[in-house]
Amino acid sequence: MHVVEPTSFEHWRALAREFLIEKIPPAEILWQDLGTQLSLFENSPSGNKPPRISHENPVYSVPKEFLELARQIACHRSKERWALLYRLLWRIIHEQKLLLKNPVDDDVQLAYQMQKSVSRDCHKMKAFVRFRRVTRSATDSHQREGSDEQACEQHFVAWHRPDHRIVHLVAPFFKRRFPTMQWSILTPDESVHWNLDEIVFTSGVPASEAPSSDELEDLWLTYYASIFNPARIKLRAMTAELPVRHWPTLPETRIIPDLLDNASTRVQEMKQKSEGFRSTADEFLPQHASLKTLAEAAAACTACDLFKDATQTVFGSGTQEARLVLVGEQPGDREDTEGEPFVGPSGELLDEILLSAGVARDDVYITNVVKHFKFTQQGKRRLHKKPNSREIFACRPWLEAELKTIQPEGLVCLGATPAQALLGRDFRITKQRGSILKTEWCERTTATWHPAAILRMPDPQRREQMIKQMVMDIRSVG
Repeated sequence: MHVVEPTSFEHWRALAREFLIEKIPPAEILWQDLGTQLSLFENSPSGNKPPRISHENPVYSVPKEFLELARQIACHRSKERWALLYRLLWRIIHEQKLLLKNPVDDDVQLAYQMQKSVSRDCHKMKAFVRFRRVTRSATDSHQREGSDEQACEQHFVAWHRPDHRIVHLVAPFFKRRFPTMQWSILTPDESVHWNLDEIVFTSGVPASEAPSSDELEDLWLTYYASIFNPARIKLRAMTAELPVRHWPTLPETRIIPDLLDNASTRVQEMKQKSEGFRSTADEFLPQHASLKTLAEAAAACTACDLFKDATQTVFGSGTQEARLVLVGEQPGDREDTEGEPFVGPSGELLDEILLSAGVARDDVYITNVVKHFKFTQQGKRRLHKKPNSREIFACRPWLEAELKTIQPEGLVCLGATPAQALLGRDFRITKQRGSILKTEWCERTTATWHPAAILRMPDPQRREQMIKQMVMDIRSVG
């Protein structure tokens, strides 16, 4: 049994190369992990040098992908990392050259799990390192030789506790990010310093070696408090992305509890400062809902500012017994004038598509996510302008009340806006069009093209293809 203690990645690599030459299988090697190592990419210490390899010995080639993977896994804290790397290396050379392409292999799975853990830790270090400025008097090394003149030297110091030994992996990022300032990042395992000329690595230090505050910290906390949005608090996401173990090194975490305690008050203040804005149209909904009472109530809706410029509210059209509901984005110029949805060019194309799908328009209820026409004035023309999320949110209760009243058997979203409003903001019409999904409003919900998008398509063949797809999508739920 061969017992070895690699002191660095390069040392492990040299040992592994020697064992491969001697054809020693993984089962005959015990890879031990030193409790106190040099930096993972430094040369080995004297007295424990890697074996010398003759140029006459064979040279094994391995995929570049493996070397990149190995360099990252070498930074993992697991004591099994060296054995895992040699086992993978042996199998790649002697058994399966494309082993890393096999995602179900146990060794490959473990390797990529370690790589992911290291990569995630690198991301956390880039995000959570906070420098503090240290001003000190020191002899200016750049002044002429023999001068005793003292100069104030600006140095920035941070302390961080990574999960793995990743300082060497992340150091180049900080060099690129802060090339013109002298800085040090201290960790329990190793430290890195940039002196404007080169990166220098030294041994690790405890947190007590780092400064606990500086004169810029109050400014940073004031800024952080000013940009803190109490209306978008998600505690679970916050603690997942900002792990509690890193809080001691992040100055802003000292004020987060107070910001959370005052969140509800600040949200209320924000609402009160928002002139003319009501959260949603809920307060306009009638006590007893039917399509008739809903339409009458919607005519007086002022939940968002769109009512100010629109001619009138354009509510849905159709029978309460309709089994199929089509939902568009908002009324257009013609619809705003006539007070009915889909009566312009888009409506004419929709009628043709419904006819091709074998669906009579009289049997369909047609409505929009937003009930007022939003536009920009260009001369005498009123050009469609997409509603924003606030306007969609404000108008949403009308659409939900319509769907609850009708309880359709089929629901079709025409275009991206209604699809994202009803199926989620991550829904992509180009990728998920035609998918049949179960929603809280309907067992069979799908999304397809908006007729206006088809009319804007310059390619005649593509336009015909989109029409056929829309016909199939309506048939699938109709």
